[in-house]
Amino acid sequence: MNAPFRKIIHCDCDCFYASVEMRDDPSLIGRPLAVGGRANQRGVVATCNYEARAYGIHSAMATAQAMKLCPELIVIPPVMEKYRLASRQIMDIYRSYTELVEPLSLDEAYLDVTDSPHCKGSATLIAQEIRQRIVDTVGITASAGVAPNKFVAKIASDWNKPDGLFLVRPDEVDGFVAVLPVKKLHGVGKVTTAKLNGLGVQTCGDLRSWTMQELGHHFGKFGERLHDLCRGIDNRPVSNVHERKSVSVEETYTPDVPDLAACLALLPQLHTSLLGRIERAKAGRLIIKQFVKIKFADFHQTTVECVGSGPAMAQYIRLMETGFLRGNGPVRLLGLGVRLGDSERLEQLTLFDESND
Repeated sequence: MNAPFRKIIHCDCDCFYASVEMRDDPSLIGRPLAVGGRANQRGVVATCNYEARAYGIHSAMATAQAMKLCPELIVIPPVMEKYRLASRQIMDIYRSYTELVEPLSLDEAYLDVTDSPHCKGSATLIAQEIRQRIVDTVGITASAGVAPNKFVAKIASDWNKPDGLFLVRPDEVDGFVAVLPVKKLHGVGKVTTAKLNGLGVQTCGDLRSWTMQELGHHFGKFGERLHDLCRGIDNRPVSNVHERKSVSVEETYTPDVPDLAACLALLPQLHTSLLGRIERAKAGRLIIKQFVKIKFADFHQTTVECVGSGPAMAQYIRLMETGFLRGNGPVRLLGLGVRLGDSERLEQLTLFDESND
């Protein structure tokens, strides 16, 4: 007997930060708007509204470049506490329908409503009700995709943006996925897309003619994932358990930091900020590595890391010295961080170590 199909919703607010700003200042509606850093301080766009996107502006674009594309662009600095408040309201709405909510960002999440008693068990009606409640409660719009798995639901949520809803029924998955460009596949970035296109693969339908062995030859273990995704197969569960993998801080500098000595002089301030974040995250016992991130003025970026059980300043100095030699020039961004291990495994290791003292 086949297992019952899951009912997965992917819900994503439309240009979240920008929507909150337009909600609070209606004079911004209909005008190109970006939320991000200042152009004269090497800021980047965090998000923008659809009027700005019409000019080719997108998130992670340098604000200076965005201003060139659209000189009348309004740029507003982010107010994170305001967005966090809206996020809490949105997540409360999601969780009122199911405990199986997997947040992806402040406003975006997967919901498994397979066993939800709401709306007579209809995932589509639940998605419609969630979207309306976000409008009524938060004052912004959201789009949703409904499908039997996470991969297809996420694609579907983009289908009728903004303020849209799209349903892919179980018997529609095969045809829906077959015509998708391969760049839509989860985990396929620009490099892999270019490689696939160079091999004559444009759509998921094209990719289905490849055997598992052929995909493995060209893409290693990721080939297995491609084999499933191009057929609309995604068995990942919606998980409401999230374990932080790292804690970090970084700072962009204007003007550039000229040399290694100047970089090292900035370490104490970054280190103090990092210690505060580690304490707030209660992550001190979980540290397994330290790392330094350096982005040079020519945008070349490098990360150096080492094993470590705490954010030791002496180790960061050594990592900074090693990383700087890889570019040996002016620096525009510095970052410090720690990588975290699995809490349960670390607890087991601690017990094991103590028993052998």
